[in-house]
Amino acid sequence: MQTADNADEVRQALIDQLGRREFLRAAGAVGGLGAAAAGSAVLGGGVAHAAAPVSAVMPQASPTGLPGGILQPGKGPIPGKHYVPARPDEVRWGYVPAVGSEPVLRMRSGETVTIDAVSHEGILEDQGRDPVEYFASHGVGRDKVLDDAVAIAADYSRTMRNFDVDGPHVVTGPVYVDGAEPGDVLEVQMLSMVPRVPYGVVSSRHGKGALPRLPGGAVPAGITMDEIMPPVETDGRDTGDPTSYGNVSTFTPVRSQGKGTLTGVLPAGRSGEVVFPLDPFMGMMGVAFASADALTAPELNSIPPTLGGGNIDINLLGVGSRFYLPVFAEGALFYIGDPHMAMGNGEVALTAMEGSLRGTFKLTVHKPGSPDVPSVSYAYPFVETPQAWVLVGLSDPDGSQNGQVNDLDIAMRRAVVNALDFLEHDLGMDRAVAYAYLSAAANFEISQVVDRTVGVHGVIQKAHFIDLDS
Repeated sequence: MQTADNADEVRQALIDQLGRREFLRAAGAVGGLGAAAAGSAVLGGGVAHAAAPVSAVMPQASPTGLPGGILQPGKGPIPGKHYVPARPDEVRWGYVPAVGSEPVLRMRSGETVTIDAVSHEGILEDQGRDPVEYFASHGVGRDKVLDDAVAIAADYSRTMRNFDVDGPHVVTGPVYVDGAEPGDVLEVQMLSMVPRVPYGVVSSRHGKGALPRLPGGAVPAGITMDEIMPPVETDGRDTGDPTSYGNVSTFTPVRSQGKGTLTGVLPAGRSGEVVFPLDPFMGMMGVAFASADALTAPELNSIPPTLGGGNIDINLLGVGSRFYLPVFAEGALFYIGDPHMAMGNGEVALTAMEGSLRGTFKLTVHKPGSPDVPSVSYAYPFVETPQAWVLVGLSDPDGSQNGQVNDLDIAMRRAVVNALDFLEHDLGMDRAVAYAYLSAAANFEISQVVDRTVGVHGVIQKAHFIDLDS
């Protein structure tokens, strides 16, 4: 099996030989397996993100055809130099770390860390806050329920839970990276994303998602009362009992679909089944952004993404990608959560196919002026895949501070401006020509519409750019 260190050494050698921009152009042009051969740092199989079967980063399949074994805390492959489990006394449920928070781990820049992420689905209050009982109702035995999920549901006491106010996410971290200071950039390289269980959950909750009933009972523009999801007549929020709210959680088993490729499976009525590929990624990755005096301060709510990342929900952040985050706190204070097994752009029902993952990351600090990071990333999150540069736009990038704006037009404009800045300042394009190129050939996609702060990301294909070093 290829290790993270070996893959990084291969990639760095190629960068040293070709130059970073030529390496990126070559990797983007060949795509798929060719990009992997060019040095994408992927654990266990060397397959690039865009074409990777999930089996490339999965434990060996069990005789049932499902992922081999359950990745209980501390069990199974832990490829990083460091390991962070999800312990009830260390995770934050519904809130992200503040500037100045006590880290759960300290590590050097350039090292790797494996972090266990626990999905909130199956442990939340509207599902009974008992994952053993909840998953048993879907035919899952106790031996296939994660011990850390059980412990968090039963023993979490760092903060009092308020289902109607708190974010849902179980946040693991923060990790302190030596040398990181405000004004720097933290580069997060995704080395592996391994499902810990052979199932996930997709949830739709009243008042949320793309088709919500608005506060006070209003109907959003563009739809009728009958088109709200879940249906208005099932809305039990006035009971004050989350288990009576009428929220809908759809259990989604994982199946092996030939050559180890893993898929989610849902019933499709008269058509039988709908089967879709898994593409695991962390919906939440970020660094401490806001200062706060309390663990449950509104500005730390885990739902809205910010300039520090957080609940960014961009499905291109799988294995082989890189996430560049501006640093606002000493040590950066990196955290993860909201693990996804698969997600469509928009995340319209409210959640993705949520399922616990074990992620391995390489964390590298870059100082101001470094030629190895996009200039945009000193002020705004930036995504890079083997095939593309991805420019992020958020409708309200300070999160829950100063009110909340969820206007897709604002997010779109910011994504376009960030794309123009990148093309002009990093690739040397005339700004007017860059504007024309974006209109002709770039794709601007909706990241998500369900996190209070909505997101748009622009995808610029590297293969469109040639002779970048000339």
